[in-house]
Amino acid sequence: MDGPAELEAAEQVVIRLDSSLASTAAAEPAAVGGEPMLFDGAGDRTEAERFLRAVDNIRRLALSSPSVVGSPRRSSGSGAAAGGGGCSAVQVTMARLEDEFRHLLSSRAFDLEIEALADLTSLCISSDRTNSVSSMDLPAVEEDDSISDCGGRRSSYRSLRSIREIDLLPDDAVADLRAIASRMAAAGYGRECAQVYASIRKPAVDASLRRLGVERLSIGDVQRLEWDALEAKIRRWIRAARAAVRGVFASERRLSFHVFHDLPISNVTVVSVVTAAPATHDTPFVEAVKGAALQLFGFAEAISIGRRSPEKLFKIIDLHDALSDLLPDVSDIFAASKAAESIYVQAVEIRSRLADAVRGILSEFENAVLRDPPKTAVPGGTVHPLTRARLAAEGNELAPCLSCLELPEHENQSPLAAHIIWIIVVLEHNLESKVSLYKDTALSHLFLMNNVHYIVHKVKDSPDLWSMIGDDYLKRLTGKFTVAATNYQRTSWLKILNCLRDEGLHVSGGFSSGISKSALRERFKSFNAAFEDAHRVQSGWFVPDTQLREELRISISEKLLPAYRSFLGRFRHHIENGKHPELYIKHSAEDLENAVNDFFEGAPPSPHNRRRSHG
Repeated sequence: MDGPAELEAAEQVVIRLDSSLASTAAAEPAAVGGEPMLFDGAGDRTEAERFLRAVDNIRRLALSSPSVVGSPRRSSGSGAAAGGGGCSAVQVTMARLEDEFRHLLSSRAFDLEIEALADLTSLCISSDRTNSVSSMDLPAVEEDDSISDCGGRRSSYRSLRSIREIDLLPDDAVADLRAIASRMAAAGYGRECAQVYASIRKPAVDASLRRLGVERLSIGDVQRLEWDALEAKIRRWIRAARAAVRGVFASERRLSFHVFHDLPISNVTVVSVVTAAPATHDTPFVEAVKGAALQLFGFAEAISIGRRSPEKLFKIIDLHDALSDLLPDVSDIFAASKAAESIYVQAVEIRSRLADAVRGILSEFENAVLRDPPKTAVPGGTVHPLTRARLAAEGNELAPCLSCLELPEHENQSPLAAHIIWIIVVLEHNLESKVSLYKDTALSHLFLMNNVHYIVHKVKDSPDLWSMIGDDYLKRLTGKFTVAATNYQRTSWLKILNCLRDEGLHVSGGFSSGISKSALRERFKSFNAAFEDAHRVQSGWFVPDTQLREELRISISEKLLPAYRSFLGRFRHHIENGKHPELYIKHSAEDLENAVNDFFEGAPPSPHNRRRSHG
């Protein structure tokens, strides 16, 4: 068959399968000009194969006999546009292939695959490089092994270190996409093919990240969040980032590689808007994921350049460590390509800024502790602002005056752990130096108890901090708290409880009952004065931790109330039989119990309707 006859046969195939040439560009995805799509996965591929052969023939004739068929719109060899009377045949075939490509991408994607990607946090979230173990780890699945999802469909997963790549389309659809892309690229329409690919896959990627919980937040939005809300978002981000990088982005790169690998997707004059570099076969992948990647890493960037404060320290460390753990995977996915390298570079820069933020917080807090001289006592013995600022450390040179401090040592202790312990030791020393500021000995013990309790509480509340500090040092801190609590109770309540002892009340001889009423009256008066003074003073003291405050009140009541009830039961009739008993028995046990509930509120005592024994 000669050239014109062969061309006519090829064109007839194209015309028959594309009956409405004018409407091809705007056709619905499900059909073109009323005809069913060729690549619909229905099983009979005869027409699709005939169409591809016709496309190949037209392309071959365009290259070998330009005088017969004319030139395509672009020449993949030279990259120069050329006109020609017969170029419509190539344009028609390219338009039809573009529609088929769009249809394949939008219709053959697995319906449940987005849900599978959104649930990737249940897959392995720890890199093999770290040798860490997560409660969410699943066994790695070797390449080409299959597992069934909840819908019964079988999906293929591949294990590449910590990366989990999931099939986004069936194998036959990927093969058809490759067949179409290779023909469009060969005809100089690779750029159009890549644009269609990115226009379909980008919304799918964005939807996956939304389902993973990645929000569209600007840097300003992040920096305006209250810390409690931001802390929760950081936890969610770490889980979402692992799934996004190791599942979503990795799977998208795999699909793009299978479709576009080694294809000339544009001529050399076309420049990628992503990298300001010539477009390559990686450009479709980058165009599909760049927005989601920038959005994902933008959150960590906002944290890295935000206001530094001590309470953010450990969450920033968590972010830094999570990003460090992900960087090898980000490198595998992005850094190998010039088109995608900027995403990897951005992630590296953000990790560096997070490290700078950690160092800055540590240094500022340590300097604040080291340079904070004893000035005035904190009112009410509450937690000192330096203690409340949370625990941090920076391993600078030790202050000469503190060089004698004994620091606990542990095997395999990280530099950060050593720094944290160092700053706690310095903080302890600083707090102990402030104890002497209190003229009331009991209040000085309460101050130390409050602050050490705060440190212990923060250590126990943070698994990261607890693991760095270690049980031995935590026991040492707990012991210091116990000593302070014991000293407070002894100095504050021993004198009051001694008023309720029998010693010194008994007399002997004559016709007396054996009890000195004058001594008993003095004992009641001393007790009333001591307790009322404690009530007035210690109601103004402050224990900010509600549980500790309640435990202290219970401890006081358990010692005070039984002793008072017993004393009252043994001796009240001696007072009630005398003159003006109300001057001595001023409080019932219930009155004392109510009064104890005023203690440690940091405010003057509230009035009580105390029940009097005599009124």
